[in-house]
Amino acid sequence: MRSTARQAATAAAFALIVFLVLLSPSPTAAATATTRMFKTIDARRSQHLDLGGSLVGPESVAFDGKGRGPYSGVSDGRIMRWNGEAAGWSTYTYSPSYTKNKCAASTLPTVQTESKCGRPLGLRFHYKTGNLYIADAYMGLMRVGPKGGEATVLATKADGVPLRFTNGVDIDQVTGDVYFTDSSMNYQRSQHEQVTATKDSTGRLMKYDPRTNQVTVLQSNITYPNGVAISADRTHLIVALTGPCKLMRHWIRGPKTGKSEPFADLPGYPDNVRPDGKGGYWIALHREKYELPFGPDSHLVAMRVSAGGKLVQQMRGPKSLRPTEVMDRKDGKIYMGNVELPYVGVVKSS
Repeated sequence: MRSTARQAATAAAFALIVFLVLLSPSPTAAATATTRMFKTIDARRSQHLDLGGSLVGPESVAFDGKGRGPYSGVSDGRIMRWNGEAAGWSTYTYSPSYTKNKCAASTLPTVQTESKCGRPLGLRFHYKTGNLYIADAYMGLMRVGPKGGEATVLATKADGVPLRFTNGVDIDQVTGDVYFTDSSMNYQRSQHEQVTATKDSTGRLMKYDPRTNQVTVLQSNITYPNGVAISADRTHLIVALTGPCKLMRHWIRGPKTGKSEPFADLPGYPDNVRPDGKGGYWIALHREKYELPFGPDSHLVAMRVSAGGKLVQQMRGPKSLRPTEVMDRKDGKIYMGNVELPYVGVVKSS
């Protein structure tokens, strides 16, 4: 009976895969079509800024106002700074809980230690002050001064509701206002797959005012808000919606202030959003929307979107590369963060 049941389950699973393949566009055909449409950046050949030891998961990538970096948060709760090939990485900042719970003496980082030591996700510098703002999945919104050291927790709740999955962050460099996301009011980062599986729509988009230390909820009931970026003209925010594979625009200035609208449909599950230096954005794709476990070892890892919401460029890489952030620098290099690999990747932008 058990053998028959197992065979039936296997047959059913195979039939489901065949059905999905027939129903969905051919990955190979889709990849070919996409390649013809857009100029492609090949991420298969990349430089690795290795973290060393047991550290993994440099989720977000940031540079300070003097061009130093990259800075990136890692799996044991710290934010590290790259000091060049000779010096490598050094500790820049960490949460108060990291010190309190003696996380520096911990063994290999695990999901269980994240809630004690922190898991920094989004990172952005305010260039005028040199302050680094940190969206930590468990600790909330934090800030540290230009000398680094122990960070200060700024917000752990909004409208009286705790932040359970603080994720993306960006800063208005003129006003200093900080915009950030809470991906779910029900699930923490360790349960991120549940946010997608249940189509959880309890996420929030918020603003922190450094002058008053007040947090304002700009929009609630969002389906898996992740990365956020302020537009070049500072009139709106672009928010990545991971589960729906979409980008949302939320207006913060002008006649549409307070309103949100669809901005772009994406061919994969987006994570962080970063300006491309041309008025548009680079969107890291953690996985293709119709990706299959077999076939060529190549998939979309990022898309560039214009200021008007059109897909204009793509990046492809091996399936082992599932970036969480893509940052295009003026030096012709693109820096890639991820939550699974032990390095920050660097590829040429052309």
